[in-house]
Amino acid sequence: MSGVPQERSFRILSLNLPTSSQSPACPANPANPESERRLVGLAPVFDSRARLLVLGSFPGAASLQAAQYYAHPRNAFWPLMAALIGEVDLATRPYAERLQALRQHRVALWDAVAACRREGSLDTAIEDVEPSDLKELVARLPGLRVIGCNGALAHHQALAALGEPGLPVLRLPSTSPAHAGMRLADKIEAWRGALARYLA
Repeated sequence: MSGVPQERSFRILSLNLPTSSQSPACPANPANPESERRLVGLAPVFDSRARLLVLGSFPGAASLQAAQYYAHPRNAFWPLMAALIGEVDLATRPYAERLQALRQHRVALWDAVAACRREGSLDTAIEDVEPSDLKELVARLPGLRVIGCNGALAHHQALAALGEPGLPVLRLPSTSPAHAGMRLADKIEAWRGALARYLA
C-alpha cells in the first residue's frame, strides 16, 4: 500500500475528522484564559501500515494555534523522532514532510483527548475530557505492534479507553518543555530502548 493515505472519513464520537497528512479537520481553537471555550484537538495522522502509534495527551496552545502536532519550539518530539526513525533533518523540514516521513516509517500520531477545557497548556489543567475513539483507530491499524504514550496523561487515558488492547501500551518520558528535568539525550535513549524493536 502507498505511504500516502487515501482521503476518508474518520468518526470520533460526535466529530467527523478526516485523516490528514497536512492539517487537522477541525479549526484549531486558541486556548481561552478562563477555560470557557471548549478546545478541539487535531486529526489523527496514519496509514494502515502503521506499526507504532505515538499517543500524546492534548495539543498545547502553540499546537492548536498552528494546527500542527508538537509546534512549541522547545518540545522535544520532532528531534526525538528524528533520532528514532533515522531522519536526521526531520525537525527542520516543512510540517507536511515531517508527517509524510512518519507515515513512511510506519508511525501513526494522535492524542488521547479529543476535546476538553483547559487554561494554558499544562496537562494538569485539562478538565471536562472527551476521549478520542482509540478503539476505532486501532481497528484501522492491522499491523500495529505497540502504542507509545507521550507522558503520564496519555498513558492513563489510553488504558482507560482501550482496556486490554492485546498489544503493549507503554508510558514514555514526556517530550513537553514542562518536563525539562530529563535531558533530550536521555529521553531519546528511553524512547529508542522501548520502541526500536517494534519498528525493525
